[in-house]
Amino acid sequence: MRCPFCAHDDTQVKDSRPTEDNASIRRRRQCSSCGARFTTFERVQLREVVVVKSGDRREPFERSKLEQSVALACRKRSIDQERLDQLISGIQRQVETSGEAEVPSSHIGELVMEGLRQIDSVAYIRFASVYRDFSEARDFEEFASTVQQAAKE
Repeated sequence: MRCPFCAHDDTQVKDSRPTEDNASIRRRRQCSSCGARFTTFERVQLREVVVVKSGDRREPFERSKLEQSVALACRKRSIDQERLDQLISGIQRQVETSGEAEVPSSHIGELVMEGLRQIDSVAYIRFASVYRDFSEARDFEEFASTVQQAAKE
């Protein structure tokens, strides 16, 4: 593993343990050249998946992009990070085990919306506002009213 500080190729694993959700392994490493310490995470990747975006653009599936969009929707909400990690891992697992080499970004967006709907209604509305491209306050009002209706049922 290359050192992120000095780019030296020789680093040593000092400690290794599973994360709390057992979905990855956390490794503490130390560079033999500069002595800097850093953490890496190792996760299972079942297959290479390509995300088909609007306009038929294609790019590799990246968990970090999924994490960023969920984190943005959940910003300043009191949601346990472990619960968000479980959501993200679940979506990643669904995408990788779907049997498809290419997955539309719209499918991933729907999976995120469904997960956020069950966790936090505000985060759900925030994500939906970007995903569904709300352009006016009325769009928020209409969507929020459907969320309230569903909560009552």
